[in-house]
Amino acid sequence: VQLQASGGGLVQAGGSLRLSCAVSGRTVSRLSMAWFRQAPGKEREFVAGINWSDSSTYYADSVKGRFTISRDNAENTGYLQMNSLKPEDTAVYYCAAGLSYISNWLRAKDGMDYWGKGTQVTVSS
Repeated sequence: VQLQASGGGLVQAGGSLRLSCAVSGRTVSRLSMAWFRQAPGKEREFVAGINWSDSSTYYADSVKGRFTISRDNAENTGYLQMNSLKPEDTAVYYCAAGLSYISNWLRAKDGMDYWGKGTQVTVSS
């Protein structure tokens, strides 16, 4: 299974970006998918996730109401729509996928089996 993240870039505060995570080797409908981010000098943190079986979603408090995770089975791609971006959202964003249902998204990193390379998101003030 391979994941390819794209869609990052430079945007002004208040703007929007949509990240994509193209998946090959397995259908996204059978994967729990998540987005993580890592800012310079900080640990990688969970941003958003969607479970494979019931499409339940979960968001970090810092992005709730601004970010939306989704997937398109026909395109075999996961997405992260990011609105009302803030300078503190600046980070490298990583998509990840797991074979199991994630019951505790706060420990989502432990449940991810596949990781893509990151895409840089920079939000200017």
